[in-house]
Amino acid sequence: MVSHKRLQQWVKEAAGMCRPESIYWCDGSPAEYNRLCAAMVNTGMATPLNPAKRPGSFLFRSHPSDVARVEDRTFIASGNKDNAGPTNNWMDPAELRKKMTGLYSGCMKGRIMYVIPFSMGPIGSSISKIGVEITDSPYVVVNMRIMTRIGTKVLDALGKDGEFVPCLHSVGAPLQKGQKDTSWPCTPVIENKYISHFPEERTIWSYGSGYGGNALLGKKCFALRIASVQAHDEGWLAEHMLILGITPPKGEKKYIAAAFPSACGKTNLAMMIPTLPGWKVECVGDDIAWMKFGTDGRLHAINPEAGFFGVAPGTSMQSNPNAMLMIKKNSIFTNVVLTEENDIWWEGIGYEPPTGKKIDWTGSAWEPLSRKNGAHPNARFTAPAVQCPVIDPAWEDPAGVPISAFLVGGRRPTTIPLVHQAFSWNHGVFLGSIVGSETTTANIGAVGVVRRDPFAMLPFCGYHMGDYLAHWISIGKRTTADKLPNIFYVNWFRRSDDGKWLWPGYGDNSRVIKWIYERISGTGKGVETPIGYLPSPGAIDLKGLDLPSSNIGELLKVDPEEWLREVQSIKEHYGKFGAKLPIVLREELSALESRLKKALSS
Repeated sequence: MVSHKRLQQWVKEAAGMCRPESIYWCDGSPAEYNRLCAAMVNTGMATPLNPAKRPGSFLFRSHPSDVARVEDRTFIASGNKDNAGPTNNWMDPAELRKKMTGLYSGCMKGRIMYVIPFSMGPIGSSISKIGVEITDSPYVVVNMRIMTRIGTKVLDALGKDGEFVPCLHSVGAPLQKGQKDTSWPCTPVIENKYISHFPEERTIWSYGSGYGGNALLGKKCFALRIASVQAHDEGWLAEHMLILGITPPKGEKKYIAAAFPSACGKTNLAMMIPTLPGWKVECVGDDIAWMKFGTDGRLHAINPEAGFFGVAPGTSMQSNPNAMLMIKKNSIFTNVVLTEENDIWWEGIGYEPPTGKKIDWTGSAWEPLSRKNGAHPNARFTAPAVQCPVIDPAWEDPAGVPISAFLVGGRRPTTIPLVHQAFSWNHGVFLGSIVGSETTTANIGAVGVVRRDPFAMLPFCGYHMGDYLAHWISIGKRTTADKLPNIFYVNWFRRSDDGKWLWPGYGDNSRVIKWIYERISGTGKGVETPIGYLPSPGAIDLKGLDLPSSNIGELLKVDPEEWLREVQSIKEHYGKFGAKLPIVLREELSALESRLKKALSS
């Protein structure tokens, strides 16, 4: 029985607008999940996979128009346009509500309205938040059950008057009486897709898409765009970061959070198997970190999610064996290849496609010789976090885990060394503010252009990025310097002049993590440079690694001329934020420029 009157009223209002055939309150039980999956198999939306190879798992294929986040249809509807900032799509809240109310009118005809109470983070944790998603997609329900904690226990925690974020979603495909449904209902017209955030009201409205973060509203919409505003107002951090625990052969476990833009290996690092003997990495989360100060004055982090929504192509036993083991059962796959044995395959899985009949992500017969991708490049797997072989024992600790270091980084073939450490908290925020990845192929723009993505939050910050960076500066004033995490900039992607990787990556990234661990423990050797502290010669453990000494020299090189060109690029980047850019960051940039000029002249 639902005792929360505001929730009851909101569901009633949504039903009056969307006019579903019926309303169903999700209880989060295994029986409910199994029943919904069976119903989707019966309608042709889901394909059960081979129970001998992948028990409890299903394949879905989306509409070709609905395969990824639609950033140009993602809006921040703040009352003041300036609050959204130059990096977000802004729309007047009243205008957006009017447009979407028209689209929502009758949008759930012939469908069931599912009400999903969900908790971001362990139920009852002081760092967690509750949301309620209304949706007409059973695919969303089963994915939300994996990605969050849903159902009756959440309603119990919400009580009669608890705070929650209302999240309204519809695929935008009403059914007329007798009309047969499609295998992937959505709105194919891109102009009718809206992923809308009302930060002042703490509300999310999504229409037209059934895919990923457009529809699983606990993910980027709540966990980052709305939560970043909540965090700003309440004095905590909601970040696009993995969280891992690192334990040496003899020593104390420490926790690290890391922010990288897409395609920079966050999931691989979060589940890394170290090549260093005796070192152990355990995963708290691979995508999002919510952090609040504990009574000890340190930042404590939770992973607000309960599952992994990972990119499938490129995931293999070489790149991420723990992910491959995790998805052996009870997982949902979207837009991958279906083999004759009712198993899955994708490009970069580490082995050739099996013989026999194969169906690609569009539902058509497929052969590798066709030179078309069998799996969509943004094909996904959804898997419960508890199945991760290296899930950290404290991953659901309601108090969170204490963070000792932040890592930032991106894909940079030149200029940025393998690792360097910030001089101070403010200098570390400066490093986070200039992170970006360099384009290396013509089809994604001019070669060598750095696309800046501060703290990997550019697509996900729910307010002005200048205010966001000022919030990071303010966090540093809330405790003593010795209790703040140290901040490091890493770059696994440096290349030689002939385009070859200089660093092996994957499990050997543990060698860099070891130096970081030693630095935050007070034992790591470092040398001061104009850009920060770099490892002293021999400080990175290279035992057993067949790597030319010239590679190490190049990986740790700081070229003042290259960095002065970087300074000019940063000035252009900072220009976007105008007067809202914290003065502290302009001062850090000026100080960097002075140090580089001094180094060049000496």
